[in-house]
Amino acid sequence: MSITSAAVSLVTLAEGSEHGGNHESLNPYLTGGGALLALLLLLWITTRFNRDR
Repeated sequence: MSITSAAVSLVTLAEGSEHGGNHESLNPYLTGGGALLALLLLLWITTRFNRDR
């Protein structure tokens, strides 16, 4: 398998459908906001456990 055919296969797989692979129920702002909130929560938990006493 050449690099070109592998790249074409990956692009075809990544597209998923003729609409670019985006599902109607996935809102990028909601997904990104949820990820940011989860990371901030993990950061807060980590800083609570890492206090010098």
